[in-house]
Order: sequence, then structure tokens, then C-alpha cells
Amino acid sequence: MSEYKRKFLVVIDESKEADRAITFAANRVKRTGGTVVLLSVIDSQDFTQFLGVEEVMRAEAREEAERLLDTKRARIGQIGEGIRTETVIREGDLVSEIERLVAEDAGIAILVIAAAGGKEGPGPLVSSFATRAGQAALPVIVTIIPGTMTDEQIVAVT
Repeated sequence: MSEYKRKFLVVIDESKEADRAITFAANRVKRTGGTVVLLSVIDSQDFTQFLGVEEVMRAEAREEAERLLDTKRARIGQIGEGIRTETVIREGDLVSEIERLVAEDAGIAILVIAAAGGKEGPGPLVSSFATRAGQAALPVIVTIIPGTMTDEQIVAVT
């Protein structure tokens, strides 16, 4: 039997929710195989307001994205050796870049996002992707991890 090669897409940032999504995806891949795809999206709107320093700001944002990716890969390494990862850095609107990457990479089967644990609501990604239906829905499974789950609880369900 050949190993199932599905990819779990996780959007990364400094949030607790991103860590919950990484924990789920990495433990699922550790258990069932596949790849964790870590996506960092740089908001390009930040660069348009500062003419003349745009390239410096873009380079600094890319370096920060690479540093964050390294940190998240190290976190995955703590979860288990040999968990395959891919990293993607994009520039633009977060939701649009997620849609674009899913359209470009047929191996992506699951988008893993985590809901915020506060009273403000589930967060912009959950609000954007969980409510879509019909033609507007992503052509992948959207897995939403409660932001309040502990590592132990997440491991128990993976």
C-alpha cells in the first residue's frame, strides 16, 4: 500500500490559533502521512504608503516571514521527526492567496485553521471559509480547531 500524499495547509502568523492549527496538522501527518504546507502571507498594502522605502520594507517583511517559518518548522520538529513540510511565502491579500495556492496545488486536501478563543468571534479566516457554500466554497476540506484546545486534546483527536 502506498502512502497517502495529501497536504495539510496551515496559515502561519504569531497567533495562538496558528499554533493550534500547526499542532493538529503535524500530529495528523505524523500519524497518517502526508505533508504540512506552511503559508505565510505578507500584506502588500503595507508597502504602498511609503514610497521610496518599499523595497526595504518588502525585504524586511520577507525576512520576518522566513524567520517565522523557521520557528514553525522547529515546532513541527518537536512534534515528531520526519514530518514533511513545505513552505510558501506569498504577498497580497490573505484570503486571495489561500484561494490561489489551493487552486495551484492539487495535493492540498485540507485547510487547517483554528478559531479564536475569545468573545470577539471565531476570527477572520474561520468567518471567511466556514460560511462558504456552493461555488464560493474552497474545493478542499476545511478543518477548524477550537483555539482553546490543549496539545493533549488535539493529539487525542488526531
